[in-house]
Amino acid sequence: MSDRVFGGIGLALAIFYAWAAAGIQESFLTDEVGPKVFPWIIATVLGLSSLWCLLKPDPNPDWPSLGRLAEIGLAALVLAAYAEALPVFGFLLPTAIASGYLTWRLGSKPLESVVIGVLTALGIYLIFRSLLGLSLPREGVELAIDRFFSALGDTFDGSGDAAEPTTAPSGD
Repeated sequence: MSDRVFGGIGLALAIFYAWAAAGIQESFLTDEVGPKVFPWIIATVLGLSSLWCLLKPDPNPDWPSLGRLAEIGLAALVLAAYAEALPVFGFLLPTAIASGYLTWRLGSKPLESVVIGVLTALGIYLIFRSLLGLSLPREGVELAIDRFFSALGDTFDGSGDAAEPTTAPSGD
């Protein structure tokens, strides 16, 4: 019975999510993918998964212990805090903290989790900004990284040799 309740709630959420995604306004200057694509993908995956839970429920579901449920709830709170922190602190810091915490809760050692969190945040940032050209929330650290890569682009031409420095004309 719990699988069907979960599936019904998930299906309702998927329908609401698709409805909300349909209302996203797109300007003619959006990315090629556009802002509607990812919400539609999430709504589709959530809807199909929820339908599966409705149509093929587990006959004898095992519920986790109270401690495990608390950990799941705390992970959900971390993800909600992550979503709220993105516009305030940019992408890198909240992503490093959230992914580090979640990997620690999945069994990594604390130091490993910190390293994994930082590398995950940097890797995703570089892939999304450099390779895919997508915009991410930017604050202090991100702006410094963008300035660093812009400076590298200004310093080197395409051949890898140092370009001639440019000077501004003087007012003399």
